[in-house]
Amino acid sequence: MDEFVIFLKTGIMHVLNLHAYDHLLFLIALSVPYIAKDWKRIIILITSFTLGHTISLLLSVFNIVKVLNSWVELLILATILITAFYNIIIVGKSSKNSSITFIAVVTIFFGILHGLGFANYFNTLLPGKPTDKLVPLLEFAIGIEVAQIIVVIAVLIVAFIAQTLFRFNKRDFVLIMSSFVLGVVVPLILENPIWRK
Repeated sequence: MDEFVIFLKTGIMHVLNLHAYDHLLFLIALSVPYIAKDWKRIIILITSFTLGHTISLLLSVFNIVKVLNSWVELLILATILITAFYNIIIVGKSSKNSSITFIAVVTIFFGILHGLGFANYFNTLLPGKPTDKLVPLLEFAIGIEVAQIIVVIAVLIVAFIAQTLFRFNKRDFVLIMSSFVLGVVVPLILENPIWRK
């Protein structure tokens, strides 16, 4: 039970750590177009991330995939950029009948990339045979899912406050939050070490 709590907390803190702002920015961009009654769509999306993250960690644990961290970091930022731009493009359009397929694919891709970016640390955290890492990996994934739900709930609360107390309409809120995400991500992309090679 102690080991479960340790890896659950590790998964939660992996997301809620302010140094992991890329994950937080992605969750903000992912959830701002939605409101509380869209909770099923949001759960599908954040679970897609967790699935992608877990798959890439599994591939890394079994030494099937290895990539350069600088490329992974750049691609992670690119997925955040795409998500924020997508929000700006679709803002004001009805989400009731729209498909979440595109954003779900981007979310799975982000999860895979983020898992690859975390893989080296995870492997040093858990030395030993790959099969010994399976249960802790699942416990870690549960922690990630819990933390993502916390972040999404926080974004939905901020959206509710902005749209009811401060009278922002949904379109303006999505534009402001997505623009904020872009304003943080674009400089990070331009500062990525990959451009200096």
